[in-house]
Amino acid sequence: MAGFGFSNSPAFSRDPQRAAQLQQDGAYVPGQTYAPQQGQGMQQPGFQQYGQPAQQGYGQPGYAQPGAPTPEQLGQMYDRPAATPTDTGRLTYDGVIMKTVVTLGAVALAFVVQMGLFLTGNGTIMQGLMWVGLVAGLVLGLVNAFKREPSRALVLAYGAAQGLMIGGLSVLLEFGFNGQFSGIILQALLGTASVFAATLALYAFRIVRVTPKFTRFFFILLIAYSLFALVNFVLQMTGVTQGMFGLYSAEIAGIPLGLALGLLAVALGAYSLMLDFNNVEIGVQRGVPAKYGWQAAFGITATIIWLYVEILRLIAILRSN
Repeated sequence: MAGFGFSNSPAFSRDPQRAAQLQQDGAYVPGQTYAPQQGQGMQQPGFQQYGQPAQQGYGQPGYAQPGAPTPEQLGQMYDRPAATPTDTGRLTYDGVIMKTVVTLGAVALAFVVQMGLFLTGNGTIMQGLMWVGLVAGLVLGLVNAFKREPSRALVLAYGAAQGLMIGGLSVLLEFGFNGQFSGIILQALLGTASVFAATLALYAFRIVRVTPKFTRFFFILLIAYSLFALVNFVLQMTGVTQGMFGLYSAEIAGIPLGLALGLLAVALGAYSLMLDFNNVEIGVQRGVPAKYGWQAAFGITATIIWLYVEILRLIAILRSN
């Protein structure tokens, strides 16, 4: 969800005081001035300390200051290409993309395992792993969201857990219900990819901008929708609601409530992706350490999974009516 993987990290915070915490990681934040630590930048080999008398012989003909580079060395240093963010261990867009692809690979692998279990007649095991993935994904999601230092192992474990959950749910819809939802996995994947591509284009070309006012309104809607989804889940688990999708199956004036809520959820998911892209852009501009790419990958993966589940349910509601 929106900023889910960036909520407790000073690397992507818009608060200058929290961003200043990056000093301990050596990251440069534009607009921040860090005082050198004791002894740092005060005296280096080959240079006299400021305020101290010149060494005897300095500046005299034939004098060579100890440690001073030769003209040849100075020429090589001048001709050397400038260090890139990758060379200096800073966050890059390519790094975020690669880490996101790896995390989504863990999701896909677990997804395929669930499908394989069902097709080989191990449906009971598949459903058990689906519930394990649901609980583990929730726990790992909270741990990764509120962990200040990103952990590659925990992010990949989150991806695998979510793959077990959405894999089990997708297989049940695809192959269950007498084939009513046959092909729904492909439709949901195409729908998610389309929303992702459209959102990335809208953000990249600045057609839609992330603004504080719009973001506040977004979070209000997100909290309201999350509370509705939580209530609906509890009612389904306790057997209060009887429909396949609980309150989503209710109809108002002949229109399924889940249809309107599904479109709202997709719109929220799209703006959530824009917030994720914006957070990554902030991190790259600040030059935060490359390790925070795993936190960015976690946030983007969490939003993509949320989008997939919402689109999957939206398609199922449309096809069941």
